[in-house]
Amino acid sequence: MNEDFLWILMAMAGYLLGAIPFGVVVSTVMGLPDPRTVGSKNVGFTNVLRVSGKKAGVLTLLGDMGKGWVMGWAAMQWLTDERFIMLVALSTILGHLFSPFLNFKGGKGVATALGAVLGLSPSIGLLLLLIWLGAVAIWRYSSGGALAAFGCFPVVAIVNEQRQEFFVFSLIVSGLIWVKHKDNIVRLWKGTESKIGQKK
Repeated sequence: MNEDFLWILMAMAGYLLGAIPFGVVVSTVMGLPDPRTVGSKNVGFTNVLRVSGKKAGVLTLLGDMGKGWVMGWAAMQWLTDERFIMLVALSTILGHLFSPFLNFKGGKGVATALGAVLGLSPSIGLLLLLIWLGAVAIWRYSSGGALAAFGCFPVVAIVNEQRQEFFVFSLIVSGLIWVKHKDNIVRLWKGTESKIGQKK
């Protein structure tokens, strides 16, 4: 199949896969509260963990990371043009952020973006994951860990990767993550942000 056509099909598949809100799916299957109606009303890992417990939170995290990894990995295997590879990976993140299943709303994209980076560059993805986990372990702010990891992403990308397209990808993804966390940034600044393990 022509790569110019294949990447479009993959991007469409990536967007639809990314749009699956695993936080809602997991909560529904387990008979738990819909994360859109409780806590911070976000469908991502942190809110599900806070309102529904570790099992539901971990399953949400694995689902959201998994969909990003699948498309990042598949793009690396089946495409050769770096621009197309990055666009396919980005499509999954955009699907998560702007899900048609949630009236084009969604999560904040951290887990899906981490998964996508792991698929594109396992070493950099692992480094971002370690930064996120390390920051969360020290300060107990999930949002702070996400901001730290994706604040470092462009720097890590330009130091460790030779692909200009990957660096551009890192700038776009980091920008999206930071914009999605604008309210968290305000709360962190004011000292009112909820910590991991703290009830909303």
